[in-house]
Amino acid sequence: MPARKPPYRADHVGSLLRPEPVKVARKKFFEEKSIDAAELKAVEDEAIKDLVALQEAVGLSVVTDGEARRSWWHFDFMGMLDGLDIVEKEGGGIQFHGVHTKQQSPVINGRLGFPDDHPMLDHFRYLAANTKVTPKISIPGPSAVHFRTAQDDILVPEYKNDTEEYFDDITATYRKAVEKFYEAGCRYLQMDDIFFAYLCDPKIRAERKARGEDPDWLIGQYARMMHDAIADRPDDMVIGMHMCRGNFKSTWVAEGAYDPAADAIFNQTDVDVYFMEYDTERAGGLEPLRLLPRGTKRVLPGFITTKTGRLEDLDDLKRKFEEAAKYADIGQLGIAPQCGFASTEDGNDITYDDQRRKLELVVRTAEAIWGGVDA
Repeated sequence: MPARKPPYRADHVGSLLRPEPVKVARKKFFEEKSIDAAELKAVEDEAIKDLVALQEAVGLSVVTDGEARRSWWHFDFMGMLDGLDIVEKEGGGIQFHGVHTKQQSPVINGRLGFPDDHPMLDHFRYLAANTKVTPKISIPGPSAVHFRTAQDDILVPEYKNDTEEYFDDITATYRKAVEKFYEAGCRYLQMDDIFFAYLCDPKIRAERKARGEDPDWLIGQYARMMHDAIADRPDDMVIGMHMCRGNFKSTWVAEGAYDPAADAIFNQTDVDVYFMEYDTERAGGLEPLRLLPRGTKRVLPGFITTKTGRLEDLDDLKRKFEEAAKYADIGQLGIAPQCGFASTEDGNDITYDDQRRKLELVVRTAEAIWGGVDA
């Protein structure tokens, strides 16, 4: 393990392009039914070792398993919870700009809970056993359960119409997840709570209002769930939170500056590290960073995109950090790409070489601005 603990100046959101052997094995397992679960796991195990080696080779002090065992960034984790299933249904899936995901949707058919044998605990243990640096796992945040589950797909009467019991059970589920990941050895847990950013989009805010929901109330509820889920974490456990506006095959869903949610994000969640999309004008300006409280919290502005292979210029990145430093202490900043490279197994429209060059640029930027990835 590195001498310095997280947060680091250089980091990344978590998902990586699925290696070709994993793509082939998943097709054989899920579609052709020609291999069994043990054979699939063996392929994933070897691929994850290679993904870890890639991250270590570019100079990162933190690695993930690339989410190589997952189909989605969120639904796999959610479908492994007690009381929630991911089902194929007509009209399911998510509409992005010009493309639509698989027609899968979460259905809540029982009281929510985090099982003691949630498979991703073992996913983390395998990662930790196969790296020399800090292992990190990324899971969907509490807001994902609420935002992605339609009222018609909530089959538990006590949860209908956004009852306090519903939000409390989501929070309790995540509180136990934090506890169990810590017991598994996790000291750096990231939760992807992208729906803070979605609720900054004027169109999505209008859609929620049309359903009878107050988007500002939802932002407050999501902040409370995050805060209460992580409130009892041990002092040596770091919590990160990623926010973006959608990422599927290099497309997106939302747009709009962080302003409506910035206070809740920075002052109501008690998160340690913020991964914030900032690669296009869709993210708005850097002014919301002024609400970051002084101290040890850190923001990693995502000036480096994962949606295209075009490599950003280091001098341009330096200028962007000069601008960011007008609103937040440069000592509380770091660098990460704006999102993962493969929020679903489909991956973004970039190459493996593009991915490596982007990760190398993350490290070079940290070295140029702060003197190192661990500075």
